[in-house]
Amino acid sequence: MSLHPDELAVWSSLATLLERLPPALDAQLQRDSGLTHFEYGVLYALDTAPGRTLRLSTLATYANCTLSRLSRAVTRLEKNGLVERSTDASDGRFTLGTLTEAGHERVQAATPGHQALVRRVVFDALTERQAQQLGTISRRIAEAAGPDQMWEPRP
Repeated sequence: MSLHPDELAVWSSLATLLERLPPALDAQLQRDSGLTHFEYGVLYALDTAPGRTLRLSTLATYANCTLSRLSRAVTRLEKNGLVERSTDASDGRFTLGTLTEAGHERVQAATPGHQALVRRVVFDALTERQAQQLGTISRRIAEAAGPDQMWEPRP
């Protein structure tokens, strides 16, 4: 069954957003912090985790990526002194990623510019009500697209 013209218009807008937003996020973070958006997300998730530590399998779920992709990113971050790996003492089958102090400093330095871009391209373009609706709509689409646990900001 083909999409109704109104549905096609909505899909076209969403598809365009999905194509334009990632390069804009990457460009700003690369320019200002030397990080990709993916790497920033990994560092931010670690920075907000208890003890600045998470299992790599948990991080991969949050990032919706394979362990292989995450491992390559963590290797780059490790080489830059931003993350350390260790074996999970509670279950040796798992590897932990821990944010170093240098990683904490990098993500803290990167956050204001990143949030300024997010504010400009997302929140400044919407009313408060539209922003709330976008959150609800995004969650529903994400849940329909896959069953994996989504990352939730800590209060």
